[in-house]
Amino acid sequence: MSIQLSVAARNARLDAIETAIGTAAKLQMYTGSMPASCATAASGTKLLEDTLASDWAANASSGSKSFNGTPIAGTALAGGTAGYFRIVDSAGTTCHMQGTITATGGGGDMTIDNTSIANGQTVNVTSFTLTDGNA
Repeated sequence: MSIQLSVAARNARLDAIETAIGTAAKLQMYTGSMPASCATAASGTKLLEDTLASDWAANASSGSKSFNGTPIAGTALAGGTAGYFRIVDSAGTTCHMQGTITATGGGGDMTIDNTSIANGQTVNVTSFTLTDGNA
């Protein structure tokens, strides 16, 4: 037997994620493979760190939640191929979420306009959606 949640409960759970991470969270992008968990130190080269808006994600609806105002543009700190992202607290020290990055249409947890990044390049996040299970 599996537990099912109402859409309202799923939306509340998704909105609680944004509340827990807090305002002025930072989006970081790295080269290489994603670490085993958020508690594991970041690996690879940090390609981007951008402060997200205070209300960085839309209120959850129909069991999903996405960034407010995509595309989100940031300036690359270094060059390399984007492999994964982290969303960390405003201090940039505690990882609360991580996932894969692919080019738009590539099926990653987050998509950007181009995964081959040059230092100083503008990087555009084209899509990021959290979908809650237990439907």
